[in-house]
Amino acid sequence: MASDSLARRAIGGEGQRVLTAAAIADAVGGVLQGDGTVVVSAVAPLDRAERHHVTFLATAKYASQFADCEAGVVLVAPDLVDLPGKALAKVVVEKPHEAILALLPALYPTPVQVAGVHSTVVIGRGAQIAAGVAIGPYVVIGAGARIGAGTRLDAHVVVGDGVEIGVECHLFPGTTLSPGSVLHDRVRVHAGARIGSDGFGYVFRGGVHEKIPHVGRCILESDVEIGANTTIDRGSIGDTVIGAGTKIDNLVQIGHNVRMGRRCLVMSQVGISGSARIEDDCIVAGQAGVGGHLTIGRGARIGGQAGVFGDVPAGQTWSGYPARPHREALRAQAALFKLPSLLRGIERLLGERPDRGSD
Repeated sequence: MASDSLARRAIGGEGQRVLTAAAIADAVGGVLQGDGTVVVSAVAPLDRAERHHVTFLATAKYASQFADCEAGVVLVAPDLVDLPGKALAKVVVEKPHEAILALLPALYPTPVQVAGVHSTVVIGRGAQIAAGVAIGPYVVIGAGARIGAGTRLDAHVVVGDGVEIGVECHLFPGTTLSPGSVLHDRVRVHAGARIGSDGFGYVFRGGVHEKIPHVGRCILESDVEIGANTTIDRGSIGDTVIGAGTKIDNLVQIGHNVRMGRRCLVMSQVGISGSARIEDDCIVAGQAGVGGHLTIGRGARIGGQAGVFGDVPAGQTWSGYPARPHREALRAQAALFKLPSLLRGIERLLGERPDRGSD
């Protein structure tokens, strides 16, 4: 029974607060149907939600899960409200997915940051630490580094010499900012990320690969978020720049001198080669690869596992390997799938030809 209870907690991620169905309807601007006194304390997906959970139904695709769901409260799109279900209360709202996001801070409040410097922290000569900074165990801060007000450095973070960090940033455990790194305000860097390491640059001379010194910076502008174990190289001579509001997933590699625009989304396991230009509002889906010195135009979208070997015009969607306009890539893939049947037809025709003997 104890392990069962633990599993239920793990599924929903129990919150520290409770909300009634009526309070939820008020918070999201929805219409309540059912018992307004129902109390929930956590969020869960439809297929796992129980009486103490709030969940949501946004598309008819999940109608069967909704029918069996015994959640306390379900946020439901208006066109799905009449579907049969077991929930104690429904809240009818135009965009259930967005509405449930609005509830998360209420059910899962962010812990209050306590400013202070742990006794195990090592601080280099001339480092400047502003007011309200929280620095956890075994953090290393290099000489001349500057850390802005309200920033949080979790355990085992390494901040290199001369690194600049703006206000209200959060570096999760084990992240490393190498010399030459600059973080603007409200940047979040998740566990294990490596920011500002040397790029992969060598010159073959005298029978050996000589390393090109990297003296450029790695700049993360305001409101950038970097996923766990992602690596972003510093520039060789110029700077590597990630534009304001861009969000980068886990396990992404970004080479030296890359210039990425504002509000981009880059998914897991993407690789972007050196000196590529990714303009504003682009989306690069998981496991895509972008060659060096290419330009992805503003608002372009790159499909998962695409291999980009040429410039992509603004606003277009490209996919496939090698990447091409998405519809063209789909047609090429469809043609490829037809080849086996075409070959069998050709083989049958050849087999039916009479033997003409030798000439």
